[in-house]
Amino acid sequence: MLRRSARRHRVRCLILSLPGALGLLAIGASVALGHNDRPPVPTFPAVLLAWTLDPLPIIGVAVAAAAYLWAERRIAQRHPANRVPRHRRWLFMGGLAAILLALVSPVDTYEGVLFSVHMVQHMLLEMVAAPLIVLSAPITLALRAAGPSARRAILAVLHSQPARWVTFPIVTWFLFAAVNWGWHFSALYNVALENDLLHYLEHASFLIAALLFWWPAIGPDPQPWHIPHPVRLMYLFLAMPQNSFLGVALLSTERVLYLHYVTVLRTWGPTPLDDQHLGGALMWVFGDIVFLAAMVGLVWAWMRFEDARTVRLDARLDREEGERREELERRELSRSRDG
Repeated sequence: MLRRSARRHRVRCLILSLPGALGLLAIGASVALGHNDRPPVPTFPAVLLAWTLDPLPIIGVAVAAAAYLWAERRIAQRHPANRVPRHRRWLFMGGLAAILLALVSPVDTYEGVLFSVHMVQHMLLEMVAAPLIVLSAPITLALRAAGPSARRAILAVLHSQPARWVTFPIVTWFLFAAVNWGWHFSALYNVALENDLLHYLEHASFLIAALLFWWPAIGPDPQPWHIPHPVRLMYLFLAMPQNSFLGVALLSTERVLYLHYVTVLRTWGPTPLDDQHLGGALMWVFGDIVFLAAMVGLVWAWMRFEDARTVRLDARLDREEGERREELERRELSRSRDG
């Protein structure tokens, strides 16, 4: 009883302290965000402390992390012999850390004045956070932690017609490409740099499109469409050229595409055009490296899948051969008795 009351007291203290903590985060964020248009010259090690502490992604990541740990603990209590693999927790937390690094770290402080840093932000969301979260199998975690009614509801959503349409691999592939090309070669990119609400929408669209893109290729979660490993490999292989073409297109432009980076006051760093070329090179090189690494990992998973299937096939053949021998022995025994 004493332990329960102490635990309840700690929970009450935590709940009561949340408004104050969130208020401090909001104050810190408002101060930091006020300097985003004219951040100080990045010098080491001061630049490592230039965090924006935007409360929205911090709260979102905190809620996601707490939900994951709660679900993991619930599964451990229900199935102590079949816990969630530990590496999946680290994958999920690594994805959340990449989101924080992109949205509240010095990357977010300087993305408003350097296109190349803005590109790093988008690469963290699309090429680091999204695949790590997908690999952590969050849907499987939710299904195992949920009760019977909630599990049926999750499965109903997964197998619904809208879910089947939006997760169809051709749709996810084109959606991922459209989000990247659409933002980078439209007026929306420049507007988002000066409108906080549209900027949040931009980041959300990059992350959601990336999650949907990576799910059919590398996701261990159950999904409406099951595509074989060779098709998954082709899916990733074809995504690499479109990423390269977009990076090369940004790298080869002879004019600055985004007026915001021209009008921002900055007396240090590369020129806006050189900075834009650097951002295109980052997309090209880093994106292709991630795709190549994903394809290597997919080939390794394919080999393990084939090995496991071979083992299962051999076991089935051995079992059938054993049953056949037993049947022959029974027949021989029956004949000897009749004789």
